[in-house]
Amino acid sequence: MHVRTKDGAWNPYFAGALTGVLAIAAALITHLLLGSSKYIGASTTYARASGFILRVFAPDYVASNAYYNKLGLVIDWEFMIVIGIIVGAFISSVAGKDFKVEFLPPLWKERFGPSAAKRAIAAFFGAVLALIGTRLADGCPSGNGLSGMMQLSASGFTFFITFFITAVIVARIFYGRKP
Repeated sequence: MHVRTKDGAWNPYFAGALTGVLAIAAALITHLLLGSSKYIGASTTYARASGFILRVFAPDYVASNAYYNKLGLVIDWEFMIVIGIIVGAFISSVAGKDFKVEFLPPLWKERFGPSAAKRAIAAFFGAVLALIGTRLADGCPSGNGLSGMMQLSASGFTFFITFFITAVIVARIFYGRKP
């Protein structure tokens, strides 16, 4: 199996296998070293990060907020995974010689025009919808889908299938079929 595809992207099978190895390693390490049964997830980290930022401006509010108290504002292994994702993506793009700062990807320009403001608004509202869904589901795609499937959880399979089908439908609505 080749690590890269013909166009230089990561082979999805190789990347998927690495994700599986990471999920199993994380589960084993957290169980053996921490005595915890937590699995890979990232959404709680973003909620905690918002608490850290908000605490700078309104410490009393954060201290009295039941949601932040339930989460616990800590930098834990999940927080470090998110930092690792960001750093790893950067290193991978530089190593693969495809790093570039791009406000409007060519596919977006082709479909929706050259407006950076339109893309920023779409990205903001898309992120808000994703955040609401993530918090309502009490977890993100990696937590509910990958970790749930790793445990052979019916809810994990249901979530992942629903997530994938929805992504395909939305991509077809927004981008249509390529000729």
